[in-house]
Amino acid sequence: MQMLNTAIKSLALCIFRHKDAILVSEGYDATKQQTYYRPLGGGMVFGEYSWEAIRREIKEELGEEIKNLSFLGPTENIYRQNGQMGHEIIFMFEGEFVNRMVYKQREFIGQYNNGHTLRAVWKPLSEFTKKRALLYPEGLLEFLTS
Repeated sequence: MQMLNTAIKSLALCIFRHKDAILVSEGYDATKQQTYYRPLGGGMVFGEYSWEAIRREIKEELGEEIKNLSFLGPTENIYRQNGQMGHEIIFMFEGEFVNRMVYKQREFIGQYNNGHTLRAVWKPLSEFTKKRALLYPEGLLEFLTS
């Protein structure tokens, strides 16, 4: 019997811009057979502020320090991934990498804390606006292009 996960997750995600592109992690939904993209970041732990979480997550995922962090606002996402319903409250930030060489890399291979491989790429916003690629959470593209 499959149990329904009713916990609401708290996430901190960060937009990193370079020219006309944003840095996004690549994911795959096997149920929908669909590749999607999401800003980098991840779950907050108890007792951790959102800005602390985003700094920790980027350090864990890419081994990089960030600066000039600005809070863009909260958003909420109710979704279905791999056949499972999910609900998350997201604290969205925009920031910059301390190490300027990061902006010259085309792709990053890192690791999530669950051991899965992380692949992040610079993706032009036009890939999303022309519907060649899918960006989550819903509403983020409209926010970034308005």
